[in-house]
Amino acid sequence: MKTFDPTFAHTVYFWFKDPANKADRAMFEASLKKFLDNSSYAKTNFIGTPPVATREVVDGSFTYSLIVTFESAEAQEGYQTEQPHLDFIEECKHLWEKVIVYDSFGLKE
Repeated sequence: MKTFDPTFAHTVYFWFKDPANKADRAMFEASLKKFLDNSSYAKTNFIGTPPVATREVVDGSFTYSLIVTFESAEAQEGYQTEQPHLDFIEECKHLWEKVIVYDSFGLKE
């Protein structure tokens, strides 16, 4: 298991056009895993789906979430233009209607 790198986190939320489509979901998951397995920059990753929200403050409207960590902001910039990332976008962009990204620096201790 890789250790979570707290330096830089890249969090992405995807909203699918047809979130109930099982073939779309399988294709997305396979393409995303292939991309992450071949990334030269991504240190750790987490792929998730929303739980059933039990509190008002929980937004469960997305289809998938992705959290990727990097050793630096520069590494995250490299990730944006590497071929596995570009291939993933090209293969899957037709599946989503909305994507929101939150990037964060970790607090220094």
